[in-house]
Amino acid sequence: MDAKIHVWSRRDFLKKAGTAGAVSMLLPSIVEGDDSVRSTLPPASPLPLPVRPFGKSRDDVSILALGGSFDTEQGQLLLRQALNLGVTYWETAEGYRNGRSEKGLGNYFKKYNGDRQKVFLSTKTASRRPAEMTIALEESLQRLNTSYVDLYLWHRIDSLESYYDRSVRDWVEKMKGEGKIRLFGFSTHQDIEASMLAAARLGGIDGIQMSYNFRTMHTDKMKKAVTACADAGIGLTAMKTVANESRDRFQGAPRMTEAEIEQLSQLTGQFLNKGFTDIQARLIAVWQNPHITSICSYMPSMTVLESNVSAALNAKKLSRNDMDILKQYARTTASGYCTGCAAVCTSAVGGAVPVHDVMRYLMYYHGYGEQDRARALFRELSPETRIRMIRADYSRAEKRCPQKMAIGSHMREAARILA
Repeated sequence: MDAKIHVWSRRDFLKKAGTAGAVSMLLPSIVEGDDSVRSTLPPASPLPLPVRPFGKSRDDVSILALGGSFDTEQGQLLLRQALNLGVTYWETAEGYRNGRSEKGLGNYFKKYNGDRQKVFLSTKTASRRPAEMTIALEESLQRLNTSYVDLYLWHRIDSLESYYDRSVRDWVEKMKGEGKIRLFGFSTHQDIEASMLAAARLGGIDGIQMSYNFRTMHTDKMKKAVTACADAGIGLTAMKTVANESRDRFQGAPRMTEAEIEQLSQLTGQFLNKGFTDIQARLIAVWQNPHITSICSYMPSMTVLESNVSAALNAKKLSRNDMDILKQYARTTASGYCTGCAAVCTSAVGGAVPVHDVMRYLMYYHGYGEQDRARALFRELSPETRIRMIRADYSRAEKRCPQKMAIGSHMREAARILA
């Protein structure tokens, strides 16, 4: 799911662009003030949000998927408004808020029972073996207040071939036959392309949710993986599409250079002149690949939801020059973004520190504002691992890192703020 933070806060944006320019690009439907104000407004009329076929299935899903946690009153309002705006693909996981996110969706379906049939519903499990998956699925169905899910995913697969055997295939077919799941697949944050290629080769995978954005979409290995999956009829859901760099996010991270600041200014100005923000441009860049079925975005507020819907409805395509600006910005700020090639950094520290996982916890902490979630995940690391994080020599990992990230600074900062 995408980080909720934008490169500019609304206040910074007004200062940077000027009031007239800022107002001209804001959505007409956005109401000034707190999101709670808009809860008193009548529901919006359904919008013709574009849909795309989900792989070889017979499902057409909205090109924007709603991700997040829905166990609050605000979450319930978001669900209602998302459906009104045409966002019919909803995503969650058993682990989000320790099951409370699924319960939030279940409460919604209990209140609006007829809406379940309008939604393409996806959830994820950390279980890997059939006996455990059976228990996990039953518990998810109970929390979700539904008899089936449209897409059931393995959560955070790092090596598909390590888990995807005959027993799992048989389990998937059994659950499909019983009508408890319709489609099966996995999500992946690290060594992504290898698992995607394996899925295309092995067969039986209906959908994949993977990190995919303007920073990674142009690499030869990602292009190859996406094409292979499309040819295999696998529905592809992109996440982490905003791909904000981590510079200046926390103490110890490298400061943005003058070149990066200049690139960011050029990026922002280029797209404001076209009537949308650079964040919206990043989403549009992903949608321009017809092989990407949908973007799963973390949308914690009405403002973010409506901004993303506006981007999905934008008829303008990015020009070659627009894409070149995004590529240049990606190159300039590469050292502030972890692309998930975990095998490189983990092997460089002898497997002693799960570097990529810790990078993801930092993303939750700073990008999503989910400090409790980040700390809870960090606490799952053994005390020995946390000690090694502080003492490890990361010079070899930093030398090998394709992004040239200051890995040591990130790891030591994580040990300080997440402990």
